[in-house]
Amino acid sequence: MKNYTHILLAVDFSDHTDAIAERARDLADKYQAKISLLHVVDNLPIVDTVNGPIIPYEIDLTEQLMESAKLRLEKLAERFNIPENNRFLELGSPKIEIVRIAEENAVDLIVVGSHGRHGLALLLGSTANGVLHHAKCDVLAVRITDE
Repeated sequence: MKNYTHILLAVDFSDHTDAIAERARDLADKYQAKISLLHVVDNLPIVDTVNGPIIPYEIDLTEQLMESAKLRLEKLAERFNIPENNRFLELGSPKIEIVRIAEENAVDLIVVGSHGRHGLALLLGSTANGVLHHAKCDVLAVRITDE
């Protein structure tokens, strides 16, 4: 088995982001691998077909969400010494974008957080589960506990 050379850390800025980032950094140090950082701003549903618009049409929150995410991504990247050219901020479905960025950048390990949900939550799908089943490389799902 060959060593990892490029690790993609996919974050959602939850309370557990630093712990997941530490795990990715430890692996990158162990394997002397390049580490990249990715955050995906999920598409917002603007219309609830049953109750009408959730957000007035003239308000576009996407730009504000992207700007806020960019600042958070920069701060996290600086704390973990991830160079600017290894930082990705995307808009779309997190599971799709994580897999796409991994493939386009020859990533051989994706590190994501996972709540380990069961039952209905699992049926509804999670980002970690989607990435695990569609990625062409290894995936490390770091267990997150809500303690």
